[in-house]
Amino acid sequence: MKRILIGALVAIILVPLAIVGVELASEPQRAHAAAPVADQAAQAVRGAYLARAGNCMACHTTRGGKEYAGGRAIETPFGNIYAPNLTQDQETGIGSWTPDDFWRAIHNGKSKDGSFLYPAFPYPNYTKVTRADSDALYAYFKTIPAVRQPNLEHELAFPYNQRILLAFWRTLYFTPGEFEQQPARSAEWNRGAYLVQGLGHCSACHTPRTALGGSIGEAVLGGGMIPAMDWYAPALGSGDETGLGEWEAADIASLLKTGVSARGAVFGPMAEVVSGSLQHLSGADVDAMAAYLKSLPTTGATVHAKPAAALAGDAEAVLRAGAKLYEQNCAACHGAGGKGAAPAYPPLAGNRSLALDTATNPVRMVLNGGFAPSTAGNPRPYGMPLFGSTLNDSEVAAVVSYIRTSWGNEGKLVSPLEVSRLRGAPVH
Repeated sequence: MKRILIGALVAIILVPLAIVGVELASEPQRAHAAAPVADQAAQAVRGAYLARAGNCMACHTTRGGKEYAGGRAIETPFGNIYAPNLTQDQETGIGSWTPDDFWRAIHNGKSKDGSFLYPAFPYPNYTKVTRADSDALYAYFKTIPAVRQPNLEHELAFPYNQRILLAFWRTLYFTPGEFEQQPARSAEWNRGAYLVQGLGHCSACHTPRTALGGSIGEAVLGGGMIPAMDWYAPALGSGDETGLGEWEAADIASLLKTGVSARGAVFGPMAEVVSGSLQHLSGADVDAMAAYLKSLPTTGATVHAKPAAALAGDAEAVLRAGAKLYEQNCAACHGAGGKGAAPAYPPLAGNRSLALDTATNPVRMVLNGGFAPSTAGNPRPYGMPLFGSTLNDSEVAAVVSYIRTSWGNEGKLVSPLEVSRLRGAPVH
């Protein structure tokens, strides 16, 4: 048995090393060389716009810290990964990087020295970015003043702290390759696909993941729990009953650009995306993203489930209690019939997101409240007050159960144990 374990350990170590050798040997040294640019100032301006589209600052800037100086912890199921310094400091930033070095990181997920980058940096999406856009991003980052701030060591448990093992992960979940235009589709559709699949890295949150953190390919944009955040990113396929469904493209565009629409509003992590990134995109680019998302077919994601028996107590008693709590705490804004008053108060009746098997999002909203982002199109957003301080776990479970099973919603009842688990979740 001991020999078997030793042999397995050797295989785990040697196979990735062999893969590394193959990958290094096959990597083209000068593929996609930088093209000469006549107007470097315009290139940097374009790079600033692309950095907004990629929401780069969200990860590479700490709260109250210098822009792009790194140090923000990215929580993963395997430990914390700290975003690096992207300023022009020669020693702690990327001041010594060339356009080719930057392209290698964007396109191949490798640092300047050739070491593998952890996929918390979404290079499986960024690999679709064109060389011209990579060079524009590089030109923009060249304008960021140098900040001397050493990068922090990642806090990863063994064996995830063994960077060499990423070679194995990459063989399973990563294939370099740029976005390919679809000639049968419109220019708008192709632009939207490029942004959603590439810099927007939407699948990083809206796709379920394996135990190793890799995206499940057949369920891309089919919805999934955001790792280590305890928020559910819903399906984006138009054919998915829990996704965009019957939404009009204009409603999708409004949601992306302003954070609110006639069909719903964004909260939690998506509010940060809209605030820091999407609201700054042009109307044409947001419309293109909406057109692409509207065209997506069903992904086979989990849809709704018929009402199930209460996990604790009598179902009818739970729903009666939930109805009373709704009348006391929710009806003033969302209406007795759950129709709401969009965009201030999102509708609850017929809300497909409430029919998900997981009740994570509505439970978190009742517990912690929240605001849609403040944007140019919605500068004074209405907020959802928190009820976690006034309602106990059973009461929160009852009111969420009532909402999930009323007005045509066909969700499951919620257990107080699920509320208890989420009560201690970090607030994002």
